[in-house]
Amino acid sequence: MSRFILITPNAEYERRVRIATAPMRGTLHYFQAAYLPSGPDEVLSQLSGEPPEVLILGPELPIVDALKFASIVDLQFPEISILLVAEEDPATTLQSMRSGVRDLVSPDADTDTIRAAVERAGLAAAGRRRGLGPTAGEGPMADGGRIIAVMSPKGGVGKTTLATNLAVGLGQTAPMSVVIVDLDLQFGDVASGLLLQPEFTITDAVAGAATQDAMVLKTYLTMHPANIYALCAPNNPIEMDRITGEHISHLLTQLKSEFQYVVVDTAPGLGEHVLAVLEQATDAVWVCGMDIPSIRGIRTGFQILSELELMPANRHIVLNMADKKTGLTLQDIEATIGAPVDIVLPRSRTLPFSTNKGIPLLQDGSRDAALKGLRQLVDRFKPNWEARPHKKLHRRAVVQ
Repeated sequence: MSRFILITPNAEYERRVRIATAPMRGTLHYFQAAYLPSGPDEVLSQLSGEPPEVLILGPELPIVDALKFASIVDLQFPEISILLVAEEDPATTLQSMRSGVRDLVSPDADTDTIRAAVERAGLAAAGRRRGLGPTAGEGPMADGGRIIAVMSPKGGVGKTTLATNLAVGLGQTAPMSVVIVDLDLQFGDVASGLLLQPEFTITDAVAGAATQDAMVLKTYLTMHPANIYALCAPNNPIEMDRITGEHISHLLTQLKSEFQYVVVDTAPGLGEHVLAVLEQATDAVWVCGMDIPSIRGIRTGFQILSELELMPANRHIVLNMADKKTGLTLQDIEATIGAPVDIVLPRSRTLPFSTNKGIPLLQDGSRDAALKGLRQLVDRFKPNWEARPHKKLHRRAVVQ
């Protein structure tokens, strides 16, 4: 059971935190004080039962004292995650990182923002208690998260639609532990596909302080209502020239240490940035349309990556917009690419419409023929999927 401590003289902020934590299992312990004791023992000695997980140093506490107190807590009780309520500026952010503060929260933050921050901090605390990184995606993970590259040699096959639905579906299984990265640096559509207006983009995330610390990097991520994060493509396609393959490699290394799932919506083809992703990817979701150029492109892509030894360990092939009226059969496609198709998504009107309105089908919940296939795709990334009895599932795939 989660336990939360709030220290602040601000009663109105206490009301917001109480509303924010009400849906979460656990107790909020409130200390109404405008000062901090010399050490955490004075606070912890007044608690009973389960140990606390999240300490919130609220507004109107002296910043210098709050950072000093946070340093002592982080040293003596590293299993407690600390949130500092303060306005963000470079100096405060840097000092907070050095003091062991988990996250900064604005004094004007609404209850949803506070709840998200507390959830992240609680997950981090739970992971520390197990002696591992948080399994729900916050804080360094023991073996790193899964990097899922959503691939297609050819554009126009629904790659972004698949990527956004996969991220949303994984977010339902592991909230706050999924980040989707738009690596179509010239014409990426993840922001519009998720109805986001990001303040920062990947251009900001691969430069400056963000490259040195995960806490700073997270400030460049955009939070989505489906409990996932997004790192969107540059606003200007020209910015692509400022981002190298080395930038992408370092970015993914940072993200996989903080999140359980990193879903990467790649650009069509096998350019420098895509190859940088494949060097670290644990999984590749290949999206294939039901047309000859797309099918041949998949086959060629397999051949090239096999020669380069860049084929990810786990391969998932999705046949999108399947329609028997094209004159091709599932067996034709499998024979051409030399691999079984794992998921078949029938041609759908609802699926592209959901992308156009910015609400993925797995978030919207509308009934559609493609919904079952999307859920099957998400299931393939759930823990222990490999151990389940599902051999030769592709043989049950039928093109409608």
